Amino acid sequence: MAECAGRSERGMRLRIDRPNPRQREFMLSDTRYVAYGGARGGGKSWAVRTKATLMAARYPGIRILLLRKTYPELRENHILPLTASLYGMADYNESKKVLTFQNGSRIKFGYCDAQNDVGQYQGQEYDVIFMDEATHFTEYQFNALRSTLRGVNHFPKRFYLTCNPGGVGHAWVKRLFIDRDYRPGEHPEDYTFIPARVYDNTALMEADPGYAESLLALPDEMRSAWLDGNWDAFAGQFFPEFRREIHVVQPFALPPGARIYRALDYGLDMLACIWVALTEDGCAYVFRELHESDLIVSEAAERVRQMSREQVYETLAPPDLWSRQRETGRSIAELFAEHGVDMVRADNARTAGWLCVKEWLKVRKGEDGPTSRLRIFASCPYLIRCITALCYDEHDPCDAAVRPHEITHITDALRYFCAGRPFPGKTRQEQSALAAHRRAAISAAGRRTRRAFS
Repeated sequence: MAECAGRSERGMRLRIDRPNPRQREFMLSDTRYVAYGGARGGGKSWAVRTKATLMAARYPGIRILLLRKTYPELRENHILPLTASLYGMADYNESKKVLTFQNGSRIKFGYCDAQNDVGQYQGQEYDVIFMDEATHFTEYQFNALRSTLRGVNHFPKRFYLTCNPGGVGHAWVKRLFIDRDYRPGEHPEDYTFIPARVYDNTALMEADPGYAESLLALPDEMRSAWLDGNWDAFAGQFFPEFRREIHVVQPFALPPGARIYRALDYGLDMLACIWVALTEDGCAYVFRELHESDLIVSEAAERVRQMSREQVYETLAPPDLWSRQRETGRSIAELFAEHGVDMVRADNARTAGWLCVKEWLKVRKGEDGPTSRLRIFASCPYLIRCITALCYDEHDPCDAAVRPHEITHITDALRYFCAGRPFPGKTRQEQSALAAHRRAAISAAGRRTRRAFS
């Protein structure tokens, strides 16, 4: 057993169970952002409550915020256990949702069920923030909350997160702590991820050994995420057929006969473009990607042309780019063309388009093992991250969710390509034969029509 420093007025001393090795690592980690978890049953909630208690006892007057997505979750997972274990050492104010220790430390309990619930924390300051089940929060909520992590005092400034794969926040948590893909202003040394699986939680395994067996019985993608902590597979994932070991390949020299396509999605918030090589055996390789924000059309076209080092057969884009702008009477597609990027309209039917993507991703038997008609170069990490993070729409199981919005642009570009090339199983010779057959059929129909009116 480990003891927490500090006594109540009744002379009681708080006693805390000894943490398992992963929980201990979480307790001792001292970077600014620490994420703990990965799989279910890793003892995350206990680690949060214990770490918050120890910090409140260690630093008199420290301000701590403990968050869950909804109030019922907050109450059951943290408020009730903490008020019970700290009885006589801290007083709980139900109306303010604040637990106050005798040394002046405070734990504020909060929740952010809706996107704008973070507004209630604007202008506040906290020394330590705990975000339990962080993948239930959006990146906007995370950014808004971490702006409150400040104060002119000697207390450590820490943001602790617990997480499982899946949920609306899957993409940003995975980006920061798994892929470690950082943006300007984000410093790699500030972020630590501590993986934990159910087998690390010795207390749970001793008390309920059947829990691990229940995870083993889950469907493949749920078992991979919840038992193994696989961030490329989770319940609700729109492309469960995506397998990194099959669909991601190391870059290689493109074969001479490959036909090069571009597919792009454009908005002022994001330009996303992919370059795809379609080889003679009917396989497609996404070999280059571009994703940049805040580009006007001329700048976007320039970036696309700069990165196009091969002869491009066709550039596919969504039909809305051909809508004429009210101010100028011209379309975005026309502006792209003026700046050297000619485009053709892609089929924008979402359900049919996603089915095309799934057909391309379908895993098939190959001479050397499982393979797929569509593969992505490892040098395209943004597409790989977004395609693994895309979730089902809550209201339409045939469509992908449009939130978080930032991951939808490049996956839409992939959809435009796949919808524009609907025959992944045919070689170029077979496609040429099919095209010749269609031309012959059209010609024959024309001759019949002329005879009918002659």
